[in-house]
Amino acid sequence: MTKLSCCLLALAAAHGCNAFVAPGNARATDVRLDAKLEGRDIDGVLTPTNNFVLVKVADILDETDGGILLTGSAKIKKTEGKVVAVGPGRTHQESGLLFPMPVVAGEGVVYGKYDGTEIDYESGKHTLIQDTDILVKFTGDELTLESADVVSDNVLVKVDASEEETASGLVIAATAKKGSRPSTGKVVKVGPGRMAANGEIMTVDIAVDDYVKFRDFAGNEVQISGEEYAVVRMTDILAKF
Repeated sequence: MTKLSCCLLALAAAHGCNAFVAPGNARATDVRLDAKLEGRDIDGVLTPTNNFVLVKVADILDETDGGILLTGSAKIKKTEGKVVAVGPGRTHQESGLLFPMPVVAGEGVVYGKYDGTEIDYESGKHTLIQDTDILVKFTGDELTLESADVVSDNVLVKVDASEEETASGLVIAATAKKGSRPSTGKVVKVGPGRMAANGEIMTVDIAVDDYVKFRDFAGNEVQISGEEYAVVRMTDILAKF
């Protein structure tokens, strides 16, 4: 059993703990545990703490869009899911102001491949991620460009996968170049900005339809409706044009 499992079970038993509060007094969205957590029966209310988000992980993809069945290790594990509950948020280390959470229960999220801690809850896979792990949030059951949004000071970029030509005239695809991947593209979504110490939102100096150049390997790749995009932090954008 993992350390996280032990902590969750201990919190479930501690009725006076701040992480488990009566539904009427909860500061964050509550999840009533009426089944099993990590293989054990739990009674109580589980509330993510700080800036953690409880996500029900999307089912593993066992068939391609073309109808090809995948088996064993070939099955595609999605790093997306539906938000079940959110914590109250984290506080600024200097001012003590509370950072508002960027998602609410019921929204869909896409997060990094190596982010989150998986737990078994109600006979299904869930994960606890931080709000800073969220790459894209979306409404509805399917991730589309229309339903997608980015959070904080993130920017969603349609990467430029156009062909490039070498000095000798040989044309190669940018995505095929060894040790590199596209680092330019067109901005299609812009986040609201990052919160300053005084609570004000510092807006992003980038607009939709701008073209940007960002640091190599800085963007997190996201596939939306079969198209390749990158989620890039404002601090990683080198120039716009």
